[in-house]
Amino acid sequence: MYNVVVLNNHGGGRGLAEAALRTGMVCRIEDEGAFLVDNGDGDSPDAVLLDLASLGTTTAKRVVEHCRGRKVPVLAAIPGEAVEQYDPALNPDELLVCPASDDELILRVKQAVFRVNGPSGSQTLSVGDLTIDLERYEVSAAGRRVTLTYKEFQLLALLASNPGRVYTREALLSQVWGYDYLGGTRTVDVHVRRLRSKVESPGRSFIETIWNVGYRFKAPG
Repeated sequence: MYNVVVLNNHGGGRGLAEAALRTGMVCRIEDEGAFLVDNGDGDSPDAVLLDLASLGTTTAKRVVEHCRGRKVPVLAAIPGEAVEQYDPALNPDELLVCPASDDELILRVKQAVFRVNGPSGSQTLSVGDLTIDLERYEVSAAGRRVTLTYKEFQLLALLASNPGRVYTREALLSQVWGYDYLGGTRTVDVHVRRLRSKVESPGRSFIETIWNVGYRFKAPG
């Protein structure tokens, strides 16, 4: 189970920490000041939960940048009454509107970890002559290095990690772009088309279109 840190100021974050403990996660509450001076020599948590009820926007942004440098996923917990004041420039890996159920909390943590670290388990996926290095964010097709955008890579990694599973456009939009993304499902189609142009060729295809539903990655034959 995940090891998470709840960051707060002025003694907040207890409710969020209690919810994390109920899900089975290992959790500790830490002052944002102490966390920011950590040089990263110790064990990094699997994810950081920002209690925006007690953290100012400026401080929260500093924490997000600090975690990006350490490749630690960040989830921002926003009080329901403060949603209208949320600054999208904070740009955490996931958002959680509180109060939220324990199930939603663990789901959001899992999603944040996936966005930053990719699927758990093997760090390399190989399907035919397509190789995806989840740790180095590198892709090669037929021995040729393929350059993908970050979203293209996320999309490919998600599909290839679950061969045969059909994803609706809405599911892909939520899992790759985030549920707060304001764009439409047309974004998914555009990225799939670009992805195919880079990793596929005549007689060699990986991503199947399921008409009126979405997409799936071909299961190994």
